[in-house]
Amino acid sequence: NAEDEDKSSFLKAHVNSIRKHVDQLSDKNYQDLYDIESPDFVLMFIPIEPAFAIVVNEDNSIYNRAFEKNIVIVTPSTLLATLRTIDSMWNNEKQQKNAIEIAEKAGELYDKLLGFVESMEDVGAGLKKANQNYEKAMGQLSTGKGNAIKKAEELKALGADTKKQFPERLIDNTEIIGE
Repeated sequence: NAEDEDKSSFLKAHVNSIRKHVDQLSDKNYQDLYDIESPDFVLMFIPIEPAFAIVVNEDNSIYNRAFEKNIVIVTPSTLLATLRTIDSMWNNEKQQKNAIEIAEKAGELYDKLLGFVESMEDVGAGLKKANQNYEKAMGQLSTGKGNAIKKAEELKALGADTKKQFPERLIDNTEIIGE
């Protein structure tokens, strides 16, 4: 609203004030403060829209210059949209981190499951080997030619003094000499 002669100097001072404030905000590195998760930029709020519009008319590179210094200039009409954009970016970043963590956990689960399957195969092989050894031992004990029970029953038939007897199911598999 100033006269033409004053208007130019006031406008120049206003533009320089905005530039200086951008530089000061940039130098303070607020985005690195407290080691918290924050955007890599700082919002510079100009509450009077026409005050910012006149600066942009005078120096249309000021917005880009501020952005290069990690400063985003916002006004009442752009503040809410900017905050919603930031919120959306944070949500997307959280979802991306969650997706990465889910993929890592899925890989760990797959590896654990594979290890479990390998262990179960080892158990199965051990059981099969144990069964083979059982069958071999039972053959030596009661079913094979010249088995131990057959020999013991032959000794009993020859007059060995015993107080107990082998179960019938084991004796039935043997052929005893002398019966």
